[in-house]
Amino acid sequence: MTRLYSLAAPLLASLDPERAHRLTIRALQAGLASAGGYTDDPILQLDVWGLTFRNPVGIAAGFDKHAEAVRPMIGLGLGLVEIGSVTPQPQPGNPRPRVFRLRQDEAVINRYGFNSEGMTRVAARLARLRNSGQPALTAPLGVNLGKNKTSDDAAADYCMGVETLGPYADYLVINVSSPNTPGLRALQSRESLQKLIEAVQAARRRLASQPPLLLKVAPDLTEQDKADIAEVALATELSGLIVSNTTIERPPGLRSENKDQTGGLSGRPLFAPSTKVLADFYHLTAGKLPLVGVGGIFSAADAYAKIRAGASLVQLYTGLVYQGPKLIAEIKEGLADFLRRDGYASLSEAIGADHRR
Repeated sequence: MTRLYSLAAPLLASLDPERAHRLTIRALQAGLASAGGYTDDPILQLDVWGLTFRNPVGIAAGFDKHAEAVRPMIGLGLGLVEIGSVTPQPQPGNPRPRVFRLRQDEAVINRYGFNSEGMTRVAARLARLRNSGQPALTAPLGVNLGKNKTSDDAAADYCMGVETLGPYADYLVINVSSPNTPGLRALQSRESLQKLIEAVQAARRRLASQPPLLLKVAPDLTEQDKADIAEVALATELSGLIVSNTTIERPPGLRSENKDQTGGLSGRPLFAPSTKVLADFYHLTAGKLPLVGVGGIFSAADAYAKIRAGASLVQLYTGLVYQGPKLIAEIKEGLADFLRRDGYASLSEAIGADHRR
């Protein structure tokens, strides 16, 4: 896997980033990458939401938007895979170009705008994936739900996603934090959010499987926003929060020529602010809600910092763009070392450790 990526990396880096992304998906579909039979250290295994994760390292939504490469991604050694965001109706997203590398900053700006093949096509893929004749997936599968750009009824869109895709998901995610769909982030306001979650929870409860329901939040929140979201999350019995999506802020010190492009910023510059928001939510929810830490993870030390700040699970994306799939094994091996160094018998013991000092 590592040698193949090292050969392909210069080609991918020379291409338009969206085209490079599509080629990567096709390479995964073709079976050109795998973890080579790597066995996870038992210290990394944990149970969350009644699901067993062989390790806490996952791929964030946005990479496999249409559920085209779930098994190959699990084969890279990931402990969870999240697909989407998926909208009810197909939509093209924003005009190209809409993805920009910030190489000097090890960051990416995207303004995809929920480009989606729609839930009908994605549901058909997931049905084939879950077919009883196929081997069971060896890692939990999350489905990230979005709303259509032209829809006037956000709750109806998310409920349709739950009804259509929920039967195939190990967990579901309400994404109200992408900066690239007009008005979407306004759904994070207290009153709007409570009404939305209550409607989606009602749809989830009508499913036979009733998968856990999570909310993905933005990093660009005021202190009052965070307090409101935490209170609503607890009151509506959400299963957890994903912290965080991309940022619309542009931290000082960005050096790359694409730094002023419109869209959401991910990568190294997002690590500190997203980890601060993660810690805030752990404190605000008194550790009662499992959190998924996302944003700027480029090493085992970064992943461990998220876990100590309150994350039960972590997700990668931009780090893989710059470092390739070898990063997955490096993080898992490093995490196991950190846990043993600090005297923990399991990863679960380290969750939120920074709050217990």
